[in-house]
Amino acid sequence: MIELLVQARKDAGMTQVELGKRLGQRQTFVSKFELGERRLDVAEFVVVAKAIGTDPRKIIEAAEHDDS
Repeated sequence: MIELLVQARKDAGMTQVELGKRLGQRQTFVSKFELGERRLDVAEFVVVAKAIGTDPRKIIEAAEHDDS
């Protein structure tokens, strides 16, 4: 699911720095969860998805249908 979240951020043309600012966090916060060094809980996942401008349900649905 994190890969889908990263792709959504990139598709939105947003950098890690920009996302961090929207979240009130540093770029390193974004980098750590994108690299799998830090996990997001469900509430954080929803906040991040919305900060990117995507519907968190779409990411979850895409992850459910991902055959990789």
